[in-house]
Amino acid sequence: MKGKASNTDSTIPARPISQLPQQSISSTPTQAEVPKAECTEKGTATEGPLKPLTDPACQADDDSEIVKWDGESDPELPLNWPSSKKWQNVVMVSALTFVTPFASSMFAPAINQVMAEMGTSNRDIGSFGVSIYLLGYAFGPLVLAPCSELYGRLIVYHICALLFILCNVACALSISMPMLIIVRFLTGLVGAAPLTIGPGTVTDCFRQEERGRAMAVWTMPVLLGPCLGPAIGAYVSRSLGWRWNFWLLIIVSGFKSGAVSLFCLVFQRETHPPTLLKRKAARLRISTGNPNIRHVDHTTISRSQLVTTSIIRPIKMLFLSPVIFGLSLLTAVAYGTLYLFFTTVTDVFTSRYGIVTNVGLTYLGCGCGQFAGLLILGLVSDAIVKRAAKGGEMKPEYRLPPTILGGSMIPIGLLIYGWTAEYRVFWFVPVIGTFFIGFGMITVFTPVGTYLIDAFPMYAASATAANTVLRSVGGALLPLAGPRMYSSLGQGWGNTLLAGVSLLMMGMIFMSLKYGERLRTHPKYQMKL
Repeated sequence: MKGKASNTDSTIPARPISQLPQQSISSTPTQAEVPKAECTEKGTATEGPLKPLTDPACQADDDSEIVKWDGESDPELPLNWPSSKKWQNVVMVSALTFVTPFASSMFAPAINQVMAEMGTSNRDIGSFGVSIYLLGYAFGPLVLAPCSELYGRLIVYHICALLFILCNVACALSISMPMLIIVRFLTGLVGAAPLTIGPGTVTDCFRQEERGRAMAVWTMPVLLGPCLGPAIGAYVSRSLGWRWNFWLLIIVSGFKSGAVSLFCLVFQRETHPPTLLKRKAARLRISTGNPNIRHVDHTTISRSQLVTTSIIRPIKMLFLSPVIFGLSLLTAVAYGTLYLFFTTVTDVFTSRYGIVTNVGLTYLGCGCGQFAGLLILGLVSDAIVKRAAKGGEMKPEYRLPPTILGGSMIPIGLLIYGWTAEYRVFWFVPVIGTFFIGFGMITVFTPVGTYLIDAFPMYAASATAANTVLRSVGGALLPLAGPRMYSSLGQGWGNTLLAGVSLLMMGMIFMSLKYGERLRTHPKYQMKL
């Protein structure tokens, strides 16, 4: 609780945290985000648009009752935490993130077993049992992002981790294909929490010029998990049956959640700045007995209005921002291609090469490519941005050059994989193709994710949620077309078609590089959020 705010700004006398440099207060509406309104003299809203309590018309008491940061260098602000504290938070979030993408594809090699036991021969239904998980990813962010902004990030992480375990129990006990599909959807819904909130944690802790490496560390389990999942899932389902894929997930999730949660109680801290101020204000109300103390971003808007605004905002950003839609479409096609690969690679190497016992190992080519891409991005991402800025303004578009390399590698990998599998070239050669696919995926996803939080810092979680929604829909729906496409075109021409679409999507990269800044700032594309 600090001294009086400046009166130089007639609308916002106390400088909100959302205006600090590079700081992202993304999904909680603050004074800049909600409609303006009339207030009573005690700061409660009457009919009409709402004003924040930091507006002079809403202040019943003096500004000494408003809790805010001690300037931009306040040590309690996550941006100013010691590097060790920042990194321990990011690493723990990465650990929480790994298991949900791992679960998304671990089930893929067991499709034939499940179809046989459930009495269905429809291959599309079997593939849908895998991809429905990603539809949960599409809807989860719309609920989880506003919850994390209203109640803080940590509580959402931990509640969703518990629900994730319970949903996997239901998967393991499923007695019909419809039941399995429904609970797989719910598993993806709650499993979306670390994928949705993780970029927000990175944004809370790291300034723009530092985020590239942190985003690379966070992204690693997001893409590495789906590659390791089938490798382990193939062995487990062959040795113990398909249900043990889910029992193993329950064991791993329970141990991970318990160990990480215990570690979090000791080391991890809440990073969401408005939540930290809210808690500080609550402590001061108790210690001083003054019920009028409130944090600087407090508004009179109701919780239901906050949630509604937070749910609608990502959808508006997705369809009204050309930059967000274009890059989200790029990642949707890439993600769909990745999961199409996951749902078909077992059949390819089993039917064409006779690999049965160790078929899961063929997924590791993609994982190795992602790991290589991650190492390169971690080393050069922030350096590229600083060099492009030349000591001046660090524009978000400076994050995108690595996507040119990544976008080129995906079609190259698809062509190598498709045509060598078509002609049954030595099995290791198509695996090399999957290496290029994995390398391309991570060198597209990571810069795009970092670009979105740099380009839309005030609405970073909403921009990320918009991208996640379209990306996950692509990941869920494209694999459904895979079996029929390969049946009609074969591996060679089928993957050539995918390579052509991926090549066309590179146009989104060049559009964002050349026109991104203009599209972000042009009045025509400014949205009322």
